[in-house]
Order: sequence, then C-alpha cells, then structure tokens
Amino acid sequence: MNPSTRYDILCQHRRKAATFSSVGRLLSWDQETYMPHAGGPGRSDQQAALAEISHKAATDPRIGELLAACESDQSLTGDPKTERNLREMRRDFDLATKLPTELVAELAKVGSQAQEVWKDARANNDFKAFAPWLERMMALTRRKAECYGVPQGGELYDALLDEYEPGATAREISAIFGPLRQRLSNLINEISEAKKKVPTKILTSKIPADKQHAFGLFVLEAMGFDLKAGRLDVTTHPFCEGLAPGDTRLTTRYRDEKFTDALYGTMHEMGHGLYEQGLPKDKHFGEPLADSISLGIHESQSRMWENFVGRSRAFWVWALPHARKRLGGALAKATVDQLYAAVNTANPSYIRVEADEATYNLHVMLRFEIERGLIAGDIRTKDVPKLWNKRFEDLFGIKVPDDRRGCLQDVHWSFGLIGYFPTYTLGNLYAAQFWEKINKDLAKFAGPSTNGNGKHSAAANTTAAEKLIAKGDFAPLKAWLNKNIHTHGKRYRAGELCEKITGKPLSADPLMRHLEGKLRPIYGI
Repeated sequence: MNPSTRYDILCQHRRKAATFSSVGRLLSWDQETYMPHAGGPGRSDQQAALAEISHKAATDPRIGELLAACESDQSLTGDPKTERNLREMRRDFDLATKLPTELVAELAKVGSQAQEVWKDARANNDFKAFAPWLERMMALTRRKAECYGVPQGGELYDALLDEYEPGATAREISAIFGPLRQRLSNLINEISEAKKKVPTKILTSKIPADKQHAFGLFVLEAMGFDLKAGRLDVTTHPFCEGLAPGDTRLTTRYRDEKFTDALYGTMHEMGHGLYEQGLPKDKHFGEPLADSISLGIHESQSRMWENFVGRSRAFWVWALPHARKRLGGALAKATVDQLYAAVNTANPSYIRVEADEATYNLHVMLRFEIERGLIAGDIRTKDVPKLWNKRFEDLFGIKVPDDRRGCLQDVHWSFGLIGYFPTYTLGNLYAAQFWEKINKDLAKFAGPSTNGNGKHSAAANTTAAEKLIAKGDFAPLKAWLNKNIHTHGKRYRAGELCEKITGKPLSADPLMRHLEGKLRPIYGI
C-alpha cells in the first residue's frame, strides 16, 4: 500500500468515527431543544448505545496500525499540515484508548439522565434532588481522569483540563487567575466608588420573544452566519453545536424584559457558530485539521462577537435603527450613548451568562476553584451550596438568594464537563489580544467615523474595527478570523497560535486595557 493510500484510509476511519459522534451531538441538541421531557429515559439509553459505538470506532485497532505506519513514513511527515494532522490524531487515539468502552457508555447515559434531573432541580430550586446525580457524575469523571493519568508534576484535574485546553494545567491557570482577579477587583472597586451612576432603565422595556428572535436572526445574517447551513432555537442554557459539514446549530433563551440578554446570548453563540462554519469540514471532516484548537480559542470567538463587537458604541450606531424597526416602540426614544452605557455597566450579579465583562471572570474563577476541589476530594458534593454561597459573597459582596441563582445555574456539571470553565476566561484573554492585532490589520478597510447621525466624528470610533462595525460592514472582521484562526483547525496549539498571530505569549494586559479603556470613561473615573 502506498503512503497516500494508507493516509487516505486512516482519514476515512476517522471520518466514520466522527460521523457517529456527530449523531450523538444531534441527540444532545434535540434533548436540549425539542425532546419531550418524558423522553429522558429512552434518550439516555440511546446516548449510551451511541457512545459505545462511537468509542469503538475511534479506538479501532486498525486506526492505530495505520497511524503508526503513517508516522514512520518520511514522505508524509515532511508535509507540515499532514504532520500536524498525524500529531493530533495520535493524541486523540492515545487518549481514547485509555478509556474503557463501558465507562464511556456509562458517562453518556448518566450525563443524559443527570441533565434532565438538573433541569427540574434548577426550575424548582431543589439542590437535594440533583445532589446524588452530581455525586455520581463526579465519581465517573474522577474515574475518567484516573484512566487518563496524572501528568508528571500535576494533579488529577489536569487530565480533565487537557481535554478542553490541551497542555494547560491547573497550576498555570491559577497563576493567570490570581493577578487577574486582583486587577479586576481593583477596577470593580473603582466603579463602585464612582459618583456617576449609569441609567439602565432603557434595557428593561418588555419586548415579545418573537420580535427578539426576529432581530436576533437579522443580526446573525448581517454578521455572516449562514442560516442555510445553521439554525437558531430556544433552550434552557444556550449553546452552539457544530454537528457536521453544513449543519451548525445555535440556541438562545428569551425573557420579556432586558432584551439584550438574549441578543448578546445569541451573538455569543454565533461567534462559536462562525468558527464552526469557518473550519474546513468539507475537505477534512473527522480530521484534526477540521477541529477547533481548544475551547479557549473557541471561546475567544464567542466573547469577541458578544463583547468587543456587540458592546461597542459602534455596534449601536449601526444596530439602533434596525432594532427600532424590528423591536417596536420600546426603543423609539433610545439613543446610541444611552444604550452603549447601559450595556456596559459593571455590577455584581448572580448569573454568569448574564454577567457584565468586568465581573464575568470572577464567576469563572469561583467554578474553577470548586470543581478542582471536587475532583481532588477536598470538597464534598453535599457541601457545594454552602461553599458556593460563601465564596460568592466573598467575591461579589452580595448574598446568593437561592440555589437556582447559585450552584444550580450552569448545566456543565450534570454532563461531567469538568475542566471546561477555565476556558471561558482564557477565551476573554485571547479575544482581547487578538482584537488589538485585528485593529492594526483592518486599518486599510476602515473609512471615516460617524457619530450615529451620519455626521463625521473623529471621536465616535477610535479603532479600525469599530469604524467598520458602525457602517455594518462585518465582512473584513469575519474574513480575518477565517484566515487567521478558523482555517487552521488544529494545526497549531492555542499558545502557539496566539504567538503566531500577535507575536506575544498570552497576557492579561490587553483585556485590562480594553476594560479600563471602556469602563473608566463611562463611569467618569
């Protein structure tokens, strides 16, 4: 068998395994959107069966044989893309073969069951009902981490973190979070002591969900999300699912008041969706070259569109006329500056996905510390509510009123997604660092600024990207992301890509420049 044929057969095996996996994700999407509640027990059996099939396909000994043969063939390893593809295939195969198929099936089954229990527990503010399932998922997840093995000099949690952010360790995350927490706390204290108060009443107008949905779809299309290759639906906890070539699903949630929660939730998931649609899945589905680099990089895309685009003044210069047209009279008297200030207030709040930019990362740090302790055995599941409430009050200065707005608010632990939360903050850091480079590179596309009334204003937009956003021209930004991030798949690791794009290792400085540069003027400090 010649090398190219061997490599093609290896990719075919990977594509088959990826197809089974995509069916499992479709079942998960359906469970979160349209599946009747009574379908939970049957769905958990389906998920377990499919997880077993998927795992067997991914760990087929033939893959190992083909992989070893390709790795030893210099005619293949001389090509950088092929070499990186093989490197990541080896990583995936070695990790998958460390897990017993029965454990993979049980994780899928219990995760599906726990998810349904979590939905009811959250709605009914009933942690006791969820506690046994949380205990079970933590035990299974701990077993999974033990199968992976503790990295040299590391801890059990690192094995789980590595699934989502390859190569990262809890110690490194803590080293990043410590100084960042202090700098964020200092900024939040400055804001809390500011004499200027920012009115937010404009956001509380009641707007029907159907109008919000229509506006969300308009924004998605304007920013380049292909609705012929995707869709937007409603769920309890918003998410994005890239199922297969030509099929990327977004979800959001609505409430009558504060329409911006749904708007920014939709834009956040759209950022994930644009990444999924930008990956070269048509050519490389099932291969690492068509997979996202890490959840930190994935999150950088969602947070960039949500915050750096959506919470900019330039966004409202463009969006306000369209919002008035589609959302009714609620925004008839609203101004660009009122909306810009209102959506950028910094106040401690209970819900992570609705948190402002300044306080958001403190939510992530709380979850990271607790799940790390749960895996290490330092925290018992029954103690989570009490511990959560105490640490939350220490961080935010407000008391948690109930578990629904406390430790039950996120779906992640019901799925066993441990090691996931830190990637949210890594995403914010990557987004800020990319954003500074983006503005340098997009300068050639940007024209003169306007002040929201169509008149020239040098101060209205200070960056190249914002000048484009104010005109509703999102194509250059999307094209930059496609070229510099999406198209590479897993060719580079996260830190490697960051340095390749920006010339510097990941740093908290760009994020703090972004937050301080925006929030201090808004609050007059």
